[in-house]
Amino acid sequence: MRAPRLTPLRRFLHGLRSERGSAAVEFALIAPVMVVLYFGLTEFTMAMMAQRRVAHVASVIADLVSQTPQIKNSEVTDVFTVGGAIVSPFPSTPLKMRITSVVADANAVPKVTWSLGQGLSALAVNTTVTVPNNLLAAGDSVVMADVQYNFTSPLQVLLPNALTFSSTFYLRPRRSPSVALLAG
Repeated sequence: MRAPRLTPLRRFLHGLRSERGSAAVEFALIAPVMVVLYFGLTEFTMAMMAQRRVAHVASVIADLVSQTPQIKNSEVTDVFTVGGAIVSPFPSTPLKMRITSVVADANAVPKVTWSLGQGLSALAVNTTVTVPNNLLAAGDSVVMADVQYNFTSPLQVLLPNALTFSSTFYLRPRRSPSVALLAG
């Protein structure tokens, strides 16, 4: 005697009760979610690395400038080159930097004495800038480094648009009351 032929609906229901293909079905349902999760975590990790590099670039370029009583234009260009090397392995083309010397006047108002930028425009001399409260007293000086970076994820799974990271770092000159900018 022959077994009765199953209709498509009964065959489907019989397949649901059967456990032969359940592992494959579960894998097919879970695998895409796991792949997106993996690539998403990779993207967020890379973005965090880029953000930390931006902060590191700001601190290093401010530190390099604050170590000298005077600096030349060409030496500031070299400092910007160091900043580009620090952001590696990320591309350095979206990196924008600016170094500014700020001195508080007799009323403790912070004003720009000189500023140079690469990708960011230099601030005009005697422009009033905002610094953290109680950072400068009258006559005090600080080197201010501004850095911006447009991070574009190479994967673009969960981060399809560029993220802009920025950092500002303040450091007092070490060997003189202020850092002078020399031509050359």
